Amino acid sequence: MQFKLSPLLLGPIGVAIAAFGLSAAQAATVQVKVTVESLVAPNSVTFAPLNVGFHNGSYDAFDLGKAANAAVQSAAELGNGSLWQAGLAAADPTATHGTVGGLLMPGQSSTATFTVDTTANPYFSFIGMVVPSNDFFIGNDNAKQYQLFDSAGHLQISSITQKARQVWDAGTEVFDPAAAAFVGNAALRTPQNGVVNPNFAELAAFNGLTTAAGYVFNSGLSYDQDIYRISFSAAAVPEPQTYALMAAGLLLMGAVVRRRRQKV
Repeated sequence: MQFKLSPLLLGPIGVAIAAFGLSAAQAATVQVKVTVESLVAPNSVTFAPLNVGFHNGSYDAFDLGKAANAAVQSAAELGNGSLWQAGLAAADPTATHGTVGGLLMPGQSSTATFTVDTTANPYFSFIGMVVPSNDFFIGNDNAKQYQLFDSAGHLQISSITQKARQVWDAGTEVFDPAAAAFVGNAALRTPQNGVVNPNFAELAAFNGLTTAAGYVFNSGLSYDQDIYRISFSAAAVPEPQTYALMAAGLLLMGAVVRRRRQKV
């Protein structure tokens, strides 16, 4: 016996198939949950809010061995990422950007969620100040260092871990505990006119000073020590109209099947 679908039934099936097709296409838009964690021991460094961006790979904020721009200087000296985010938006108007958490004390964590077009913005960048310091920060110096999503929109990096040796000195302000953020007056600064370089060891010079959070600072960092982790999870976000279209198609198909059964 050969079974044939009637034209009436083909209509709703087509609607349902179209809805599934739309859902697959819209899977390129995902909700990305970003979790940041401080991995350092108590009384060690604290991290400013992390500025993050999902982009097309065109935004190169800084390069090791070269002078930092105003955006990096502001983020490294004052923990202010507004210029960095503005630079990202100028380089890629379709980028998604924002901040994760507030001041992250030793051992703490924080989470934020972003809506990301994985096709247009598969790359991830970040920057955040490390305190106490005059101008220390963490961040990626290669715009395409972290491609979170592949061409099919699949998350391919679950976490990024920063080590002590990846703490950068912006080279924009002379070392001075009296003018250092978190232990001194950050408004008092002396220009250094240097370049961006790795320099976690200098943090030990703040040992014994009382921080703005009330604890006595002790760096305790070693070269290859894990100090900070950024973790990612992603979930597709179908548009509401996709659900409506799928429901309408399935309901219509069910109604036709019932009518056919009643006639038999």
